[in-house]
Amino acid sequence: MGGLVDLFAQPAFVAGVGALLVLLALCAFYFFWRSARIRAQRDEALAQERDLRRQFEAVMTSARDGVIIAKPSGEVAMMSDLAGTILGVSATGAYGVSLSRLPVRAVDAHLRPLLPAEAFASTEDGRPRVIGVPGRRGAEDIRWLHVRTRVVEDGPDGAMIVITVMDTTGLREAAEALSRSDARFRRAMENAPTGMALVDLEWRLTEVNRAFAQMMGSTVAALRGTPFSSLSHPQDLQAERDQLQRLYDGHQNHFSLEKRYVRGDGNVVWAVLDVGLVRFAGGAPDHYVVQLRDTTDDRMHSELLAHRAMHDPLTGLANRNLLHEVLTTLVAKPDAESRVGVIAVDLDGFKGLNDRFGHATGDSALVHVAGILRSATGSRGTVARIGGDEFVIAVEDPDCSKALFDIAAAIHDGLRRPLAVKRHQVQLGASLGIAMADDETVTGGGAALLSAADAAMYRAKAAGKSRTEVFEPSMRTTADHQTALAAELARAIENGDLVLHYQPILELATRTVVGYEALVRWQHPTRGLLLPGAFLPLIDDRGLSVTLGAALVEQAATFLERGPSDSTWVSLNVSADQLGDSEFADRVLSAIGRHHLSPQRIVVELTEASLVAPNTRIRHELTELRNAGVPILLDDFGTGVSPLSYLRNLPVSGVKLDMSFVAGIPEDPAGAKVSRALGALARELGLATIAEGIETEAQAQFLSRCGWRYGQGWLFGVAQPAATVLATHPHVGESLIDPRPQERDEAMTTHEPLA
Repeated sequence: MGGLVDLFAQPAFVAGVGALLVLLALCAFYFFWRSARIRAQRDEALAQERDLRRQFEAVMTSARDGVIIAKPSGEVAMMSDLAGTILGVSATGAYGVSLSRLPVRAVDAHLRPLLPAEAFASTEDGRPRVIGVPGRRGAEDIRWLHVRTRVVEDGPDGAMIVITVMDTTGLREAAEALSRSDARFRRAMENAPTGMALVDLEWRLTEVNRAFAQMMGSTVAALRGTPFSSLSHPQDLQAERDQLQRLYDGHQNHFSLEKRYVRGDGNVVWAVLDVGLVRFAGGAPDHYVVQLRDTTDDRMHSELLAHRAMHDPLTGLANRNLLHEVLTTLVAKPDAESRVGVIAVDLDGFKGLNDRFGHATGDSALVHVAGILRSATGSRGTVARIGGDEFVIAVEDPDCSKALFDIAAAIHDGLRRPLAVKRHQVQLGASLGIAMADDETVTGGGAALLSAADAAMYRAKAAGKSRTEVFEPSMRTTADHQTALAAELARAIENGDLVLHYQPILELATRTVVGYEALVRWQHPTRGLLLPGAFLPLIDDRGLSVTLGAALVEQAATFLERGPSDSTWVSLNVSADQLGDSEFADRVLSAIGRHHLSPQRIVVELTEASLVAPNTRIRHELTELRNAGVPILLDDFGTGVSPLSYLRNLPVSGVKLDMSFVAGIPEDPAGAKVSRALGALARELGLATIAEGIETEAQAQFLSRCGWRYGQGWLFGVAQPAATVLATHPHVGESLIDPRPQERDEAMTTHEPLA
C-alpha cells in the first residue's frame, strides 16, 4: 500500500498521469467537435433536402404536365396532384399501388380499350402514347392524353420509372376547329362567286378559286405559282405596287383598287382588287388574301351611260352638253384665235322630208348626214348634233381657216350623193356658217363663238341655202333679233298671246270624239299665227317652258269647263323642264279643283323620244299626278332609246303610236307588223292605245282591226281654236283610263315642250 502510494507520488508518474489526462481531454474535445460537425452537416443536408422537396413540389404543382414516379416493380412512389386530376384518381391514394391496378379506364387512338399497364407502358420509338380517358361531360366526352414513359437508371434510389401525362384535349379541339375552319374557308373560297386568291409575300399566287381562274381565262392549276403582276395591265402596275408597299409598311390595313387585267385570250377585264395582309402574332407579314370582283359589265354600263349623257342617241355624235365642254376648253387655250373655229350646219328642207316619208326616214337621213360630217371632219374636230337637223363642228387645227373651208367643201360634196328612200332618190342639202375665234368670241366664251356661226348659217339660208357663209360683224344683227324675239315671247306668254288649238281624238270603232290634243300657237300681233317651230327653240333656250306650261294648263282647264261633255279629255305635251319640283303637278291639280273637273280629263302627254336619263324627282311628280287620277300618256310610242323600260319605269296609262309607223300602212308590210305588235304589247300591259298621224280611211280601218282603240290625224280634223271647237263639235266623250292609280318605280324623262 505504501509502495503504491509512493509510486503515485513519484514525479514521473504524476507527469504521466497528467499527460494522459490531457490526451483524454483532447480526445474528448475532438469527438465532441466531430459530433457537432456531423450534426451541422446533417442539419444542412436535411435543410437542403427540405428545400429541394419544396422546390420539387412547387415544380410538380406548377408543371403543365402530370408526373408519376414508380419503382422498377411498378409501384407508384409519387404522383402529382395534376396527374391525379388528369387521370381521375386520388394522388395520395395511389401511393404504393401498382400501375397495372390504377383505376384508370383508357382507350387508344382508335377508341379500343386499354389496360392501365398498356396505357403506361413505354413505346418502342420513345414517342408519347395517345390515350383517351373519360371526360366530365358525359359518356360521349373523351379527354385525350399524351403519355410518355421513361426508365431513369441513375435515380437517388436506383432505377425508377418516370411517367409524364399531358392533357392535349384543348390542343386537339383547337386543331380540329382550325381544320374545320380551314376546310370551310377553302370550300367557301372554291365556291365563291367572286375571284379569291392567296398570295405570298413575293406577290405570287399560291391558291386561287375557280371564279378567279375563269375571270383570268385560265385554270386553277396553271395559275398556282404565277406572279400576280404578270396578269395586270401594264398601265395599272405602278398604282398596284404603290398600294402594296403602303400595306406592307403598315400604313394601311387593306386596300381596294379598280384596275385592269389581261386575260389569257388577250382580252382586258376590269376588276376591283381588294387586298388584306395577314401577319403573324408578332406583327411580321405572312401572306396576302385577295378578292377580285369583275366590274367589266358595270364599267361598260357606266361608260355607256356617260356616253349617252354626252352623245346624241340617234347619231352617236356629241350632244349639246359635250359640245359646250369642248368649246369651253378650246376657247380657253392661249392660241385659240389662230387654231379654233366653228361650223354650224342646218339641213335644208328636212321638214319636208319628214312630212313626206315619216320620222323613221328622217332619222335615217340624220344618221346618213352624221356619217358625212364625221368623214369630212376626220380628226380635226368634234361633230355634235344639238337638236333636230342642226349640227355643229368645233375645229382645232394649226391652219384653222383652211381646215374650216376644207371641211365645209367636203360636207357639200358628201351631200351631193342622193339618199335612197323607198325607191326614191332624195337630194339633201345643208346651209353652213363658219366662225373663227377672235378676241370678242374668246371673251364671250364658247357660246359667243357658236352664236357667230349660227348667224353666218342663217345668212347662208337667206342667201339661197346649200351654201357656206363666213361670219362677219354685221351678222350680229340676226343674233340681236333672236334676243329681241325671245323677250317678246316672254311678254307674249304673260299677256296670253300663246293659245291652244285642239286636234280631235276619236274612238276608231264608233268615230266618236273622246278627247283633244292641245297644240300651242303664237298669235303674234304683226306676224299673225305662228306655229311651234317658229318659237319653241326660244322657249328651250330662254327657260320659258315652266311659265308657258302653267299658262296653258289654265287654258285647257277653262276649255274643258266650257265644253258640252263632262268626260271629254285634253292631252298636254309636257317637257322635263316643267317637271321635277312639283310646280307643274300643283298647277294641274289646282286647275282641276278650281274648275271642278274630273282628274281624268287632263292628260299629261310625254314625248318618248326625248326621255334620256332617269330622274327620280320627275318620276315622283308623275307618280303624284297619276295617284291623283291624272292619266300619263307616252307619246311617239315605238321610237326613242328604250321604249320597254319606259313602260316599266313610268306610271304610264296609255301610249300614242308614232306617226312614222302609220305613214306607210297598210301598204308597208314592215310598218303594219310593227303597228300590230306595238298595239298587242300595249294592250297586254293594260294601256290605252292611240294612233296619231292618220290621213286615210284605209289607215284608220287597219289600225282599228289591229286593236288600236283611238286615233287622230288630218283624216279626222286639224287643230282648231277653242271657240271653233266648242261651236262645231258637240260630242260625248269617255274616260281615257281606269281612274285607279298605277305605281311604277323609275322615270326617264326629257320631253319636248308644250306644243
